[in-house]
This record gives sequence, structure tokens and C-alpha cells, in this order.
Amino acid sequence: MTNLAELIDAAATRYPDRIAIVAGERRLPFREIRDRANSLADTLRRKGVQPGARVALSCPNVPEFTIAYWGILKAGAVVVPLNVTLRGREIAYHLEDSRSTAYIAHDAPTGRALVEAARDGFDRVESCSLFVSISDGPECGVTLVDHEPLSGDNGLPTLERGDEDTAVILYTSGTTGQPKGAELGHRNLRENALATRHVYGIDAALPDTYLCVLPLFHAFGQTCIQNGATAFGGTVVMLPRFDPSECLRLMIDERVTIFAGVPTMYWGLLGALDDATGVRQLEGSLRVAAAGGAALPAEVHRQFAQRFGVQILEGYGLSETSPTATSSVLGEPLRLGSIGRPIPGVEMKLINDDWSDVPDTPGAVGEIAIKGHNVMKGYHNRPEATAAAIRDGWFRSGDLGKKDADGFYYIVGRVKDLIIRGGFNVYPRELEEVLMTHPAVSLVAVIGTPHETLGEEIKAVAIKNDGFDDVTEADLVEWGKKQFASYKYPRVVEFVDKFPTTPTGKILKRELR
Repeated sequence: MTNLAELIDAAATRYPDRIAIVAGERRLPFREIRDRANSLADTLRRKGVQPGARVALSCPNVPEFTIAYWGILKAGAVVVPLNVTLRGREIAYHLEDSRSTAYIAHDAPTGRALVEAARDGFDRVESCSLFVSISDGPECGVTLVDHEPLSGDNGLPTLERGDEDTAVILYTSGTTGQPKGAELGHRNLRENALATRHVYGIDAALPDTYLCVLPLFHAFGQTCIQNGATAFGGTVVMLPRFDPSECLRLMIDERVTIFAGVPTMYWGLLGALDDATGVRQLEGSLRVAAAGGAALPAEVHRQFAQRFGVQILEGYGLSETSPTATSSVLGEPLRLGSIGRPIPGVEMKLINDDWSDVPDTPGAVGEIAIKGHNVMKGYHNRPEATAAAIRDGWFRSGDLGKKDADGFYYIVGRVKDLIIRGGFNVYPRELEEVLMTHPAVSLVAVIGTPHETLGEEIKAVAIKNDGFDDVTEADLVEWGKKQFASYKYPRVVEFVDKFPTTPTGKILKRELR
């Protein structure tokens, strides 16, 4: 197997009539997804898209994303998924940086904001010469391309590619400077999708139903949900935007067995649980809850296990690692707060700033470095950034971690989030875990703010639980004094109604500063 798109070919051959995607009233079997992807691949080739060409894709969580994704790959081209919230100027940057020559954008019949922003960005870039709209038609969800029914050859064979040929360019969130495109090869993404069998205990003979609320333009949803489900004949239930009440309804109605989300999504599900009915029905269907994208607060983990009857499997990875690098494994004893051990075929270690190894002592803190089939080829057209991130096959993550005696890893925080107060290192994750145990605290983020003499001061930004209006910011400061050493308790506390987040639900700490 070479081309990643052979996953959909195999699924359509083995399980032609199994439902691959559920989206509202639409239910598309694997054979139909493959045939539509073949037709789109033929259309793209006829429009001049060559093997190896970059094709940008702006599409929410609807079947057309999956059809376009496999269609681009089947044509031998490279998928460049774009965040659907980007505006024209930002889209133009991504088109130019990726050197995309074609651009597919979803034209929703109920709203044209996305396709209008896409067209704006496309018109700014001369080197991108082909614009294609894709949507679902009014009759039975027929796929439309440029407002016409898709009519390409649906029996077209998938174009062969090499394991190391680029399949997808995933853009990082750009927390510092402009976003960079991580080039992922066909083997990177294929092996990562297949690894879900080990982590989730998947049996293709007993197909799973996945709820997809993670955006498909992001590595987590794309690999662990879409590609993983395709690899093992599972059904993907799509939801374009995260809505906790709607998630709970779909979990029950569609008998969802696998849910994957970022920590804020689990927090949202817990908050919506009081307003939901029939949640106990989940106990007979939901068997896997997976978390990644950010550190999962231990208190959220405990509450979810207590109220949903399912232990959350916490994992770790980045766009640059396809994304999964480590995970807790279904059926194995969980260690609260741990991101598990490296998945098969992946190595991990802790390093110092100069790339030297941190002594292999339980509890020692260092930057996480990763090596294996999941590590990207490099940053697209950025040799210097690639050289700074990868050495001898090891990718430095920018995340601080520690390891216990049994090889389980724990995230301490981002290297850039480390707070140095008066010469002492303070790790936000440690403080956040403890602050979450205060009855008034629903969710919290700890950050460092500039200080004239200490360098940085510690600040906690928190959302309150209902019923604790009388708890003041000063009260939480005083409580913190009793929990932490004098150099690391938060001197400043601020209560807010909500946090700024990325489209994937991660808290944007830089905006809290």
C-alpha cells in the first residue's frame, strides 16, 4: 500500500454497503464515498491538476470534506486543509506559502461566508490558477462541483505514490510568527491511522461509530477519526460545530462508541449533562473516550468517569507527528494525568535546550523529543525551521514533560509557558491541577505576566462554577497560599465568563496575557 487513499479503496471493497458517514439525514456508504472521490479525482485531472500539485481545501465537517480529501489524494495531489475561519488575507498567505495551484472550497447552500472568503483569498494569489466549489445538492445530497453534478469517471484507479511522497500539508497554529506547513508523507498518516487499532482496541468485524466534532482540517480529527474509521470500516457521525447538547443527543441516537475531543469539549459535555436526558443509554454504547490537543485536568477526568462511566484515554501528539505520539491504551490500567507511553513504532525521550539527553531519572523534566514513522518530513519550504526542529530523526516538540519508572509520560507544560519567577521555575500545569480541585473553580488557566523585579508574576484566570458568586478573587489567592510553596502560588486571580480558544477548542493563553 502506498497512496493513503488506498484506505478508502480497501474499505469500499471489503464493506461496500456499510455506512461510512452520517451527516444529518445523509447516510453515505463506503462504496459511494469512493465513487464520488474517484469522480472528483478525474475532474481535477481534467482541469489540469498534476501529481504532486498542492490543492488547498476549505470545508467544514460535512461529507464533501472526506470526498474532496480522498479525491485529491487519488489524483496523486497533496491536500492542504485550511482552517474554515480564515479570512481572505489569511487564506492568501496559506495559498502562497504552500504553493497551491488549485483550491477547493465548500459552498454551503445555507450560507456563503466561507466560499466568499475563499474566493477573496484566491483572487489575491496569481500562482493559484484553479478555483473549484464543492457542495451537496438539493436532491439526495448529490455532490456538486462548480454547481454541476459531479460527473467524472467513478471507476478511475488511485494514482500510485511513494511512502515518503507528501500526502498532506498541515499548518500549525502559528503561536509564534506565521503558521508553518508540516509536510506529512503517505506512510506518516497511514501508520498513524492504523495505530488506532492498538490504542482503541478496534475490531473491524465489530465496526465502531465515531462522533466527529473535531475539525477535519486538524490532524486529530483527520487521522484519529476520519482516517482511522476508514481503515477499519467504522462509521463517522459528523457535526460541523461543537455543541455539547447536540453531541449528547447524537451519542445516544447514533449509538456512538468512540468519542474524541480536546479537554474543553469534555468540560462542555459535563456542563451540558444536567440539561440532557437519556444519558444513561450511553453506558451501553460509548466504549472509548479519547483526549488530546492539550493537557486534560485530572478533575475533568474524574468527573467524566464518574458521570459517564467511561475512563478517558489521554494521548499526546502534534501536527508534526501525524499527530499521535503517545496514548493510554484501552484495557490497560490508567495513570491519572499521564499521556501514556509511545505508540508502537515511536520512540520518545527528554532533552535539554542543547539537544543533550536529560538523565533517565523518574521525575526529571525536559523537552519531549519524538522519533518514528509519525514524524513529518519537515516544514514546507523552510529548511532552517526544519533543521531547528529535527536532528538525527528526532523532533523537538516544544513541550515539557517527565517520565515515571514504568515509562509513562506526563506533560508539565509548554516550554514557552514555563514561568520563571524570581529565578524559580513554575510549571502552570501543576498549579492548574490543584486549582481545579477548589469547589468554585470550573476551569482555569495559569500564565506568567511581566514583573519589574521578579521577571514574571503568576496569574490564574478562572471560570466559576454556578452557585459560588460569593467567592472572590482574593479568596482564591488566600486558598492558593495554603496549597503551594511561597514562590509559586498565584498572586493574581481573575474570574472570566469564557476563555478565548482555537477552532479545535484549545485555550489561547497568549490572549490571556
